[in-house]
Amino acid sequence: MSAGAAPFDATPLLRLWAGQRLRQLARLDPAATQAALLQRLLRRAAGTRFGRRHGFDRIAGVADYQARVPLRRYEQFWHDWWQPTHPVLANITWPGRVPYLALSSGTSSGTTKYIPVTRPMLRANRGAALDVLAWHLRQHPGSRILGGLSFLLGGSTALARVAPGVRQGDLSGIAAAEIPAWIARWSFPPRALALLEDWDAKLAALAAGTPAAAVRMLSGTPSWLLLLFEALAARHGAPPLPGLELLVHGGVAWAPYRARIAPYLPPGCATREVYPASEGFCAIADRGDGEGLRLTLDRGVFWEFVPVGELEAASPTRHWTATIETGIDYAVIVTSCAGLWSYVLGDTVRFLERSPPRLLVTGRIAYDLSAFGEHVSGEEIERALLTAAGELGLVVGEYLVGPVLGAAQGHHRWLVETPGPAAPALAPRLAAALDAALLAGNADYAAHRRGGQMAPPAVRLLPGGAFAAWMRAEGRLGGQHKVPRVLADPARFAAAEAGLARAAGEPGG
Repeated sequence: MSAGAAPFDATPLLRLWAGQRLRQLARLDPAATQAALLQRLLRRAAGTRFGRRHGFDRIAGVADYQARVPLRRYEQFWHDWWQPTHPVLANITWPGRVPYLALSSGTSSGTTKYIPVTRPMLRANRGAALDVLAWHLRQHPGSRILGGLSFLLGGSTALARVAPGVRQGDLSGIAAAEIPAWIARWSFPPRALALLEDWDAKLAALAAGTPAAAVRMLSGTPSWLLLLFEALAARHGAPPLPGLELLVHGGVAWAPYRARIAPYLPPGCATREVYPASEGFCAIADRGDGEGLRLTLDRGVFWEFVPVGELEAASPTRHWTATIETGIDYAVIVTSCAGLWSYVLGDTVRFLERSPPRLLVTGRIAYDLSAFGEHVSGEEIERALLTAAGELGLVVGEYLVGPVLGAAQGHHRWLVETPGPAAPALAPRLAAALDAALLAGNADYAAHRRGGQMAPPAVRLLPGGAFAAWMRAEGRLGGQHKVPRVLADPARFAAAEAGLARAAGEPGG
């Protein structure tokens, strides 16, 4: 079989499975499903070092679990449990030897994380991916989604063997290593292209080697999808994938990319948001764009949710599907079949509905900016930029904001990419519009601005491609890497601004 076509249209078989799966999901009781899943995880890991330390064999329910197992961040798991025997994690927090470690470079910390990935977790993730197709078929019953190829735009699938039975690398590479043969027949790119580690070379090879007419589904991070579409359109014209039925996006907010990607989509192409992470597959859009994502209840993860304002408290309130409330910003907590136990994921969400639980991703814990006590959230930052750019008729691409400290007053500085050459004259107008949007939407920001603790924000406009060039210079282009939106540490922000200036060929780099 050539790499340019699927072996046959398997959509009718998928449709049969999807009908059964959707009926199953409709019957799920969120609390009962999650409580039973937690008990299975506890029984499975009771004999591990972590399970013995925390008395897993004596835990009777959710409240008992929460009393015995405190919240932990990655750094605590790493130093106390994983680092001492890394890269071999055998019966530490999950039974047996963990076969894979996903490398995750945090956008806020800048340090590489080693996330355990087990085969049960990979099976759970594949099930969640199939759920995405089930929801698509419900809304598009005439779809022929498996009548062609499914294109996953990920990082290199090359994995490093770091110990007997242990490999590490990009999560997409780990998934590719374990993909069943029957699924691989409908998958693109082929191994030779998927293994390429240099992003620029990979992008050029994908543009040349993609069987454009055969692709039915494309998934990836919006920032890298945009670059792929641009490369494909330069070769095939727009829309470059005429048979594309479904664009699956996740990893970063969709709103800044929606209008820029739309011209590359053929008429009738659906878009569907997902909320994946190296630690587990959190949620899937089961309705239309902007209507929230449905929490995955039976895909290997027990979820907890802590009000963001309580995360640093000595005894934070720990909610789960039985106790969540709508309209509250929660930090996401993961307990999984990869050996994570009440692990602080770093993302924040807000629920729109309780049964079934449906949420919006509102940002990252580390994306709050409060260098001067202004308490501006990542969600407010994105909304202010989209509002200000809309008022000015300005198309913006990537962006980064951080604090600049002054002798008397400090301020926020926004580094904003615009397609094509930058227009410096627009910078002060955009800064004023950003200030107005934040003054109107955040009382703490308004109090600090009007009270004199903060000077007005400043904007530096950068030409198109500046952020990609910076990420390339940092060795973080493509794959699972994401452009940071907020750097709250002034020194790290200053270094990033200097790097962006160098990448753009501007003074100050």
